[in-house]
Amino acid sequence: MKNKKTEIAIIILFLILQTLLYIYVGTQKAYLHIDEVYSYGLANYDKIDIQENSDFFNTWHTKEYYADYLAVQDKDVGNYTPVYENQKNDVHPPLYYLLLRFAMGIAKGHISKWIGITVNIFIYAAITIVMYFILQKILENKKHYKIKALLLAFLSSILLASLSNVVYIRMYALSTLLIVITSYLHMKLWEKQEISKKLLFAIGITVLAGILTHYYYIFYIAMLFILFVYKYIKEKNKKALLYYVTTILLAGMVSLFLFPYSIEHIFFGYRGKGVMQNLKDISQIPISFALQIYTLNYYAFNGSLLILLLIALGIYLYSKIKKITIPKETSKTKEMLTILWLPSLFFFIMATIASPWRVLRYIVPVCGILSILVLYEIYRLLQAVTTEKISNILMTVLCIFLILAPVFFHLEPELLYRDKKEIVQKVSGELNLPTIYLYNTQKGGFLDDILLFSQINESYIAKDISVTENTIKSIVKNKDISKGILLFINQEKEEENEIISNQVKQYLNFNNIEHVKRLSNCDVYYLH
Repeated sequence: MKNKKTEIAIIILFLILQTLLYIYVGTQKAYLHIDEVYSYGLANYDKIDIQENSDFFNTWHTKEYYADYLAVQDKDVGNYTPVYENQKNDVHPPLYYLLLRFAMGIAKGHISKWIGITVNIFIYAAITIVMYFILQKILENKKHYKIKALLLAFLSSILLASLSNVVYIRMYALSTLLIVITSYLHMKLWEKQEISKKLLFAIGITVLAGILTHYYYIFYIAMLFILFVYKYIKEKNKKALLYYVTTILLAGMVSLFLFPYSIEHIFFGYRGKGVMQNLKDISQIPISFALQIYTLNYYAFNGSLLILLLIALGIYLYSKIKKITIPKETSKTKEMLTILWLPSLFFFIMATIASPWRVLRYIVPVCGILSILVLYEIYRLLQAVTTEKISNILMTVLCIFLILAPVFFHLEPELLYRDKKEIVQKVSGELNLPTIYLYNTQKGGFLDDILLFSQINESYIAKDISVTENTIKSIVKNKDISKGILLFINQEKEEENEIISNQVKQYLNFNNIEHVKRLSNCDVYYLH
C-alpha cells in the first residue's frame, strides 16, 4: 500500500464487505438458542429465569409478561443491578452482559436478535483490525505484506467460525477480541528491549477484561504467562520478569476484587465441578478431541482442513524429492508465530477437555488464529518451491476455494434455525391464538421457546397437571377459543404428546388437530 490513506480506505472497504455479509447471515437467523435467551434475560431481568416468578405457572399472561424478560422496559432504563446480581448467581463473569445491557438500553422495549448481533458486528470489526496488525508482524519480511495481511485478516473474519460467532448472541465474540488483543500486545512486548509501562498497563487491562468475560480466557493467558516468564528467566532479565508477573497478578487480583464470585464459579459451581470431572475422566478425552477436531474442520476451515494438510504435505514431499531446502524463519518471525501457536493450541486442548459439550462456542476464540496459522505455513512452503508470483496466485486460488467451500460442501453457520422461521411467523400472525403449554417440569426447556410466547397475545403455562376434562375446561373458562387454540406439550415421550393433544381436542369439542412443529423440547398443535 503506497500511503496511509490508501491503507485506511482498503481497510474500511473490507470492513464494509464483512459487515454486509454479517447482516445477510443475520437475516437468516430465525430463532434463539436457549443460551442466547439467557444472554438477554441475565443482562436485563431481576432473576436468572422467569420461571422463578411466583405467578409464572397456572396463570394467563400476555406477551408483555415474557417480553419483560427479553427486553429492557422504560422502568428499567439505567438499572444495571441485574447484570451483576444475575452473574453472581449464575456461572459466568459479567463484562459481556454489561455491554449487551447497554445495547439493550439503547433499543429499549424491543425484542430483537439484531441487538446482540449488532454488538458482535462491531466487535468483529475490531477483531479484523487487530488480526491485520498481528499478520503484519508475521508477514513483514514478505513482499506487499500489508495487503496480504489484510486479505488474510478479512478471510479469517468470514470463515464459518466467525460468521457463527457474530450471529451467536453470547460472550464468545468479545472473548475472541480480547484474545487477539492479548496476542498482539504480547507480540509488541516481546519486541521491546526496555520495559514499557504503557504496554504493560494495556496488557493488564486486557487480561482483566478477558477474565471478566469468560473463564476459559485463563487458559490462553496462562500459556502466554509461562512463555514470557521462561523468556525473562532465560535472559536473566529480573526487572522485566518482575514487572510482567506483577502486571498479570494484579489483573487477576483486580478481577477478583470486582467479581469475587469467580472463585466459587470456577471451583465450586456446577460448571466448575463439571470441568474438574472432565479433566479426571481420561477415557473420554480421545472421543472429545475427535469430535472437536471435526468441529474445528467444519467451522474454522470451512470443511477443508484435511485438504489443506494434504496440500502442505504434498509441497513438503515435493521439496524433499527435488532436494529443495525450505528456508528457516527469521528468529523474530519464529517468535511471533510461537506467541500465537502455543497459547492457541493449549486453549484448544484445555477447552476441549474441560467443556461440557463438544461444540464450536468453546473453541471459537482461537479458530481465526488457527486458520491463519495453517494458511501461513502453506504460503511459506509454497514460497520455498516456486516463485513469488506463482505462490501468490496459488494462495489466492486457495483462499477463494475456502470462501466458496461452504457452497461446495453445503455447510452453513451454526444456530441459524432456518427451520423455525415459519412457526415464528405463524404464531405472530394467523395462529396468534390463546395458547396452553402443558408443561412437564421434569423435561423442562421453556426458555428454549420463550421467543414464541413473547409474540402470542395470551398464554397459560400449566405446571405438571393431570390432563382431565375439568382441568382443561377450567383453564379456558372465559376465553374466546372460537378460532381454536395452540397447544404446546413436552412429555418425556413424544408419542405421549399426540395422545394428550387428542384428549384436549375431545374435551374442548374441536373437530380438527394439526401438528404445527416439533421444537427442541415439545410439540406444537393447532386445535380448531
